[in-house]
Formats: sequence, C-alpha cells, structure tokens
Amino acid sequence: MRVTEELEPFRVELTGYCYRMLGSGFEAEDAVQETFVRAWKTYDASRASLRTWLYRLATTICIDMLRSPQRRALAVDLGPSGGEIGAPLPERAFVQPVPDALVLPEDQAVLRETVRLAFVAALQLLPPRQRAVLILRDVLAWQASEVAALLSVSVASVNSALQRARATLQVADPGEPLRPDPAQQALLTRYCEAFERHDVDTLVALLHEDATMSMPPHSWWLRGRDAISAALRSPSAACAGAWLVPVAANGSPAYWQMRPGMADPFGLVFLDVRDGVVTGTTTFLDVATLLPLFGSPMSSSGSPRR
Repeated sequence: MRVTEELEPFRVELTGYCYRMLGSGFEAEDAVQETFVRAWKTYDASRASLRTWLYRLATTICIDMLRSPQRRALAVDLGPSGGEIGAPLPERAFVQPVPDALVLPEDQAVLRETVRLAFVAALQLLPPRQRAVLILRDVLAWQASEVAALLSVSVASVNSALQRARATLQVADPGEPLRPDPAQQALLTRYCEAFERHDVDTLVALLHEDATMSMPPHSWWLRGRDAISAALRSPSAACAGAWLVPVAANGSPAYWQMRPGMADPFGLVFLDVRDGVVTGTTTFLDVATLLPLFGSPMSSSGSPRR
C-alpha cells in the first residue's frame, strides 16, 4: 500500500509525458500502468529520486512501444486534400485526443499548448529518443545533465539530439491553446452559435482562407473556405439542429457535437484558432472508442461555450 501511495502522485504527469511520446491516451495509460507495475516489483526506498526513476522506466516502455514503423499522424499528413471520403483507417493511424485531466497536472496548466493535437503530431516525426529529449528538456524543463543521466548518454549527445529535434519542429504550428482571452472567447462563441443555427455563411466567414477540415478515422480532408463551404452545404452534412457541448481536451477549444435523437455524441470536434480566425476543424467520429476515455457529456442539452 505504501508503495502505491508513493507512486500515485506521479500518475498524471507521467501520463502526459507518455501521451506526448505515443500520441494516444489509451497507450499512455497502458505505459504508465506498466511503469507502476515494474516500479512496484523493484521498489527501493533508498533511491535518490523516485521521479527520475519512474521517468526512466516510462521512457524505456514508450520506446519499446514505438518500434512499429507506422507513426501516428493527422489526416492532413496522410495525403492530398479532397477526393472520396473512403473507408476508415485503423485507430493506430491517427494521433488521438485525450482529456486534459488525464495529462495536465493542475500546476502545469501552462503546458496546454504542448498537448495540442498539432504539437503531438509533430512530435511523432521525431525518432523516439529525440522525442524523449525534446519533451524532457523543452516541455518539462529538465536539465541536460538530468536527461543525460536518465538516458545513460553524454550531455553532448543530449544537446545534439535536442538541436536536431528543434530543427524538425520549427515548422510546427500548434495554434493557440484554450485560454481566458476575451477575443478568443468571442470567436468561439460566435462559431458555436453559428453552428447551432446551421448558419454556414457565418461559419465560413470565421475561417481562415486556407483553413482545413478533417474527420478521423477517415484520411479525407479539405483545405480552403470554398471547399469547406461546399461540404457544409451538402445534404449529407446533416448538421441542422446539432449543437456543441464543451469538453476539456488537449488544452484546446473542443466540443462534443450532439444531434437530435442521438443519446451519444456524433463526434468530438476540435477547433484550431490563430489571430482571431479558425484555421482548422477536426471531428473525431469514432465516438464508441473515445467515450470510455472521456466519459459521456454531462448534459445532452448543453449550450455553446460562452
């Protein structure tokens, strides 16, 4: 019991670390559970740093889990825009959403941007050890010497890996995290209200000219106002009467999309925003997979985010 009590305070931060490494909340939970099992079996109260030891175990487990050649990505990374929607891809193909409470300790709310879907997807471009170095150094603010000790490498190797990782991530734009900013909140309120009215003209007006729209688990995606406008006006869109219920997910503006006559949500919607406009929408349609992780919406008659 005492060992469990000593390990449990590290669960959320370790899950956040593993989520950034793996791109899946389910896999992150599995990795942390395996970390705790190994820690419990080899627990030594005389260790200088329990936290460092747990991160070492978690890093080894994540690297082992990342031996598959396939990396998780976003739909926009999987092929050209447009075309037929096509058959759904396996869950393993996509970076998956995660509840904030699972990965963001209360004292680390400032790190919201580092669990946004675009940032986590960019991390998947890095080799696993580079990924670990960048997360530990730039996200969790570990010293180079601490990371070197954790990975059993030299400080020079850590600095070199960090430099290469930063160069790869320079092109990544995770967008703005959800924050109590009046301008951002006004934008989100206008979007939610227009969505509830099925006011396509207003929705399109709130988009950046190069905005994207995607719907995992399909690799299909669109770019640009005109293409998105046509999709929203299509009879198959069937969004009339739908509304959005806020969800605390990936440090982002996120919502369950609810539809009349449906007890469960239709999808989990993420908005990317930048400089007063919506730059992208991602709607995860595999609700049956996500509900066990997120739980059902608190209300089936929720209102837009205010």
